[in-house]
Parts: sequence; structure tokens; C-alpha cells
Amino acid sequence: MDFLQELEWRGMIHNKIDGVEEYLSTPGQRGYIGFDPTAKSLTIGNLVQIMILSFFKMSGHQPIVLMGGATGRIGDPSGKDKERQLLDYQELDKNLAAQTEQVKKLLSFDEGPEPVFVNNYDFYKDMNVLEYLRDLGKTLTVNYMMSKDSVKNRLEVGLSYTEFSYQVLQGYDFLKLYRSFDCALQMGGSDQWGNITTGTEFIRRSEEGAKVYAVTTPLLTKSDGSKFGKSEGDNIWLDPEMTSPYEFYQFWINADDADLSKLFRYFSLLSKDEIETLERETSNPNNLKRMLAEEMTTRVHSSTACERAKRVSELIFGRKTSHEEVMSFDHDTIDQVARVIPSFELPSELIGKETIALLAENTDIFSSKSEVQRSIKGNALAVNKEKVVNMDHVIESGDIIAGSFVFIENGKKNKYILKFI
Repeated sequence: MDFLQELEWRGMIHNKIDGVEEYLSTPGQRGYIGFDPTAKSLTIGNLVQIMILSFFKMSGHQPIVLMGGATGRIGDPSGKDKERQLLDYQELDKNLAAQTEQVKKLLSFDEGPEPVFVNNYDFYKDMNVLEYLRDLGKTLTVNYMMSKDSVKNRLEVGLSYTEFSYQVLQGYDFLKLYRSFDCALQMGGSDQWGNITTGTEFIRRSEEGAKVYAVTTPLLTKSDGSKFGKSEGDNIWLDPEMTSPYEFYQFWINADDADLSKLFRYFSLLSKDEIETLERETSNPNNLKRMLAEEMTTRVHSSTACERAKRVSELIFGRKTSHEEVMSFDHDTIDQVARVIPSFELPSELIGKETIALLAENTDIFSSKSEVQRSIKGNALAVNKEKVVNMDHVIESGDIIAGSFVFIENGKKNKYILKFI
């Protein structure tokens, strides 16, 4: 794989410094992307940059992952219209550890050189303020730093010296990696172009004759122009506790048809020939969405998590799931169902109580016993995919899924979970 040609085909190059093609013509070159631990999980938006590192690795080059243990303490002003809220050091360290594990998992495939992980806190932990001002602060002029959009866009509303100095640290990061790892390429999103070129300028002024390069990717947006990586205003996280594998799976399933081509190119590890063949031979876009959803959920979570997400999807949206299949669901699978449809926690002493009284008196599914009775008469009420036909029906211990759950349906669209505590 030729790295730049691959990115060009996938539509993933926004800008680059001339000469990078020659630099990457030799296998085994090093390039890096930085991640600041401002949250305890990365998002789908961050996944774009992890894909860049993946393609870099598959091209025979060695990716360097720079975790921002230091820069995360400062806050990047790029793309922000106000000062960031600083996190305490303990929270930042926890975030950094969690994000590092996420990136390691996604870059763990065999093809290509092993990635290198570096924490930029190590660059600064023994540096005092006088060293910073003499050795780093003298490298760049205020005029140069003021020319950056990330600074100019904040001058009217205010920019602290803390965030103003961020580009100095990012520039020094590049210099340290250049000196320690012979790394001459920094990559990132297009919003990072100012910070990245500050790094190339930092090296130019510090290392006579040095040649360093930059490549940035476009910020990924949907066909309607909205920001990619959010669902109803919430981030799509890579942490299964923050975005369940089912919700993650459904994010891809619910993608707009107009975005499919772009999403496959940005996120799939399939080759150009494989993707173009799929697009040519698959007439139903929903089939393509399922393929992408399965690939992404398996890579980010696991094959087991993907299968669970598919079972949950079938239970909620499909009509083929049988009583026997529902009863075989393990705790994690049915718990994901409980996270996305209305659920009620009930005391376990209610197991064995007549279903009509249990539902009418302990849930909001029905407003009265007579309403439950009408549902039964209309053949609308089902417990674990079995229709309730008797007025004296009882939910017994044998109806409990994975030790705690019962799946209730009132008609085709109204689905609920009872969780017995």
C-alpha cells in the first residue's frame, strides 16, 4: 500500500507539505498523531486519526502515538470559542490510560511495524519555568504565534496565556520526536494545521537543514453538513460503558445513504477493489450498512459484542426472534436491551404474581387492570415472545431471562423490559 495514494483515494487528505511523497517513498519512516486525554474515552471522531495511523502502519511505516499527558493539562484552543475547563491531574491520568488501551487495541493487527507509544508528560516533568522560557519560549516569535487562526479567532472573547502557549508545547513535541525517534512527519485533523505547522517551524529554527512534513485530513461531516460522530447531540464513544455496542452498531445502521461511500472509505480496512466491488454489486444500501456496522463493532469492541448487538437489534426491530432465542440471551445481551427500551425495576418478590396485577400496579405500561385485559383479549400482550392467552397468567421463575429479566410486548411496536431485583 502506498500511504498517500491510499489517503487520496479515500478522500482523506486536506493539506500536506511538499516533499512528503519523497520522504514516504522509503519504507519504515515514522510519523505521529497526538491525542489529548480530555475525556475518559475516544470518540468516533478520534477514530478518523486512528484510521490514518492504521493505513500508515499497513503501508510499512511506523506510527508513533503521542499521548498528551502534558498538553492535556494545558488545553488546545483550536476550534474552541472559549477557554477549556481544566481537569485535575488524577482524572487526566485515568483518561490517558483508558485512551491508550483503546488505541493499542485498534492498532494491534499484525500487518506493518509495531506502533510506538509516547507520553509527552515525560518531555516536561523535569523542566522548570526558566528552562521553558529560555529554551522553548525564545524559539517562536509572538508575531508568528498571533498569526494562527486558533489565536486570532479567540482574541475578541479572550485567550489565556495557558492556551496561547499550547502551540509552543506541540511544536516542542515534534522536535523531541524528531530528535529521539527520527520522526519527520506529523499528522492530524485539518483543525490542527496551525499547531502542526508551528511544529515544523519550531524544528526549522532549532535544527539547521532539517526537513519535516505534515499531512492533515478533512474534518468529517455528514451530507447535511452536520458534525459526524454525534447522535442526537451525544458523542459516540468507543468505551462500551459510555456507548453500548448495540448503540454503536445502530449508529452505522442508521447512517444516511448519502454518507455511505465516505464512511466506507474513512473507516473500513477493506481495500479499494473490495469496497468498489461491494458498492457496484450491492443494490440495497442497508446491506452495506450492516457490513460496515459489523466490521466497526467487531474492531472497536469484539466479535462477541457484535453478535450481541445484532441479536439485540433483531429483538427490538425484527420479528424473527423466537421464545427459545430470547430465553437463551445472556446477561450482557439482555442488559443492552434494557438500556435502550423502557425498563422497570421490580422487587423479586413479585415473581409469581398474576401478570395482570403485576403490570398494572408496578409499571407504566398499562394504566389499569382492565387495559391489560383488553390487551390480552386483542392478542397483543406477549411475555418473552409468547402470547398471553389466559387472564390468570403468571410470570414465574421459569420466565426469568439471565436471572433477572422479562421481555414484554404490547402490540408490535411497544416493547419493555422488567428487571427483577
